[in-house]
Amino acid sequence: MKLRHSRVREIAHSATGPHGRERPGLGGRHRRGPVLAAAALLGAMGLSVTGIASASVAAPARTASPAASISPATPAAGQPDFGPDVYIFTPSMPQSQIQATVNSIASQQISNQFGTQRYALLFEPGTYGSAADPLSFQVGYYTEVAGLGSAPGDVTINGTIDVYNQCFPTTDGSSNCIALDNFWRSLSNLTINIAGQTGCQSGTDFWAVSQAAPMRRVSITGGNLSLMDYCSAGPQYASGGFIADSSFTGGTVINGSQQQFLVRNTSLDGWSNGVWNQVFAGDPGAPAQSFSSTSGLANGTPPYTTLATSPVTQEEPFLQTSATGADSVFVPALAHNSSGPSWASGTEAGTSIPISKFFIATPSTPVLAIDAALALGRDLILTPGVYNLSAPILVSRPNTVVLGLGFPTLVPQNGNAAMQVLVGQGVKLSGMIFDAGPKTSRVLLQVGNPLTAGITSPSDPALVQDVFFRIGGATAGSATDSLVVDSSNTILDDIWAWRADHGAGAGWTTNPADTGLVVNGSNVTAYGLAVEHYQKNEVIWNGQNGEDIFFQNEMPYDPPSQAAWMSSPTTDGYPAFLIPAGVKSFTGYGMGSYCFFDLGVPIQSATAFSVPDTPGVRLNDVFTRFLNGSGSINHVVNDTGAAVNAASPGPSDIVSYP
Repeated sequence: MKLRHSRVREIAHSATGPHGRERPGLGGRHRRGPVLAAAALLGAMGLSVTGIASASVAAPARTASPAASISPATPAAGQPDFGPDVYIFTPSMPQSQIQATVNSIASQQISNQFGTQRYALLFEPGTYGSAADPLSFQVGYYTEVAGLGSAPGDVTINGTIDVYNQCFPTTDGSSNCIALDNFWRSLSNLTINIAGQTGCQSGTDFWAVSQAAPMRRVSITGGNLSLMDYCSAGPQYASGGFIADSSFTGGTVINGSQQQFLVRNTSLDGWSNGVWNQVFAGDPGAPAQSFSSTSGLANGTPPYTTLATSPVTQEEPFLQTSATGADSVFVPALAHNSSGPSWASGTEAGTSIPISKFFIATPSTPVLAIDAALALGRDLILTPGVYNLSAPILVSRPNTVVLGLGFPTLVPQNGNAAMQVLVGQGVKLSGMIFDAGPKTSRVLLQVGNPLTAGITSPSDPALVQDVFFRIGGATAGSATDSLVVDSSNTILDDIWAWRADHGAGAGWTTNPADTGLVVNGSNVTAYGLAVEHYQKNEVIWNGQNGEDIFFQNEMPYDPPSQAAWMSSPTTDGYPAFLIPAGVKSFTGYGMGSYCFFDLGVPIQSATAFSVPDTPGVRLNDVFTRFLNGSGSINHVVNDTGAAVNAASPGPSDIVSYP
């Protein structure tokens, strides 16, 4: 039956009840790959504080729902209403009903690349499945799977939670089974004891994903974790991923065909191979540093960039439920020079924020109501759905937490920003997608502004985590810049900014966008940064004392001519990563840029990385790679590094610069 429930939860311990085109060719990744016056706001809306409280629990309009077996349940008194697309399971529910529900959602979402449906599947503390009767299911697009415990061990799944290849039709009858389009899904805060798999899949949990599919706070025991699906037909490509704050014991992480991957603050029992760019930061058990001038799978030298510690981290806030059923959001503490998971030693440092402190918004909530609640001191939870915004969400106070459930997607409608953070200090943004809208926005997300950039502290950084941007793809749109960071002391942790190369409105003149990321603040640290296909510089880093650990880029596929893609009258193309001359200090590790100019035009890019020649600016383990098509990248950094082209695809590696 179709469900119209807002919360599937056990009350008093009794059960109540489109894909993109693929590009065949080489073994590369050829895919479609200022503080507001609250009273003024309230007066303009005719709302009171009581009115806002009521709006915070209003249920959204339902757009679609899969058939499933869990019956609707009304939240108990004092419990929040997260809307109809947040499913909360308890251990006492019949497993057959849980299995039917997650299977139904998966069957809808596995191929639903650009659909509007969004889901969060949340598991209260306890054990689900057994060796004899495992709970195993797949995770499709726009699906968040998370435990609600205070630590990953509080929720145990005996079974598997998997992402497999998608097999797309071809005109020549060949197989085209890949993970290159497996985006926009997540897994967090639970333990998987691998059980129930047979045959080729035996003893393995599969997480065959590319960008925007983070795994956080996950413990996997009793088998392997494979980042590729080697059991389907070929070619089995995967490209790009992010794992943090996790632990894998009793098995190996099989990297397989993953061309690039970042693992941060995670305990490893083993790691197999790598293709071009595998980066480890603060990972006990990680393979030793081995990136060299001839690294790469084809050359027999693993391309491992390994840092003993992560310089500064703060793990992502998460929703949790106590033994008495009280919900809160836990904000882990800041850490410096850390190694291993934040929860490994037992009690985790951090702060718990009661759910009553949060304004809970739905796609039908007026943006002015959201802004008023934020100005009045509330934090914000965005429930699943697509938010068409006539004005920006204004995060007007320091230390505000904005948490997305089930990949809420923010779409500006009037050329506005989707979200503006007015004072960056301590603000935490996580788990959301920003889509460009029908009118060109100057920026989709702005963190800080020039007037407030100095109101920051290294002890209380801004956090932007699991936040993803799209220019076109799901809907036609345009924006000049996707993410602008004006605030100093900011941590960027798993960012994918994508100018679409397939889907709706994908074309040189139909989804224009200059730059994915502009960093103006100082002391900004980035992990897991992926920026692709923008028409000018993909990243411009203006701030001092910046650090980037892992960068993955594809230049735009579709410049129609060399004349249309010139950064100066005499310079072909645009560097993917630009550090202007005024920057005196920057450090980068594990940074790669690829080209696939696919219109048959011999497009040239003079260099992939443009940096000032100064002792304070250093790049480590950087490279370029020709994927397919025509043209070339002529240098890696400035005028250094061999060209990559059809005759010499690379990778062209530089161990350190200068």
